Amino acid sequence: MSRDYEQFPEDENGEVLWQMHKDGDDLTEPHEIEFSIAFTTEENADRCALHLLKEEQKISLFQDEESDRLEWVITIYVYLEPCYEDIVDLEQWFTKIASDFQGEYDGWGCMAYVYDDIDDEDILTS
Repeated sequence: MSRDYEQFPEDENGEVLWQMHKDGDDLTEPHEIEFSIAFTTEENADRCALHLLKEEQKISLFQDEESDRLEWVITIYVYLEPCYEDIVDLEQWFTKIASDFQGEYDGWGCMAYVYDDIDDEDILTS
């Protein structure tokens, strides 16, 4: 399998998308991608959460007690086909929002959607 460097550039996002593609994930299907922003104060997290809700974003907010430091995390759920340009654009937007509310953009992730092509003839019946 040959890598298309326009579709999967040589950076962290390109590497993740390339690995998803190599693993058989169908990148033409929409995925729920989770972007995270971390905060050191609950007040800033609350203000940012309200801003994101006003921007009509689907979010969750929780206190991460397992972190090395006490922090609050907002997860933003975006349903889209995982393409490099869209992910980079959203990262830039969420990085700016994080900065506006004294938070730190903390990356993205999603569940893989891998489908096996199984013919009816391949299914064993008893």
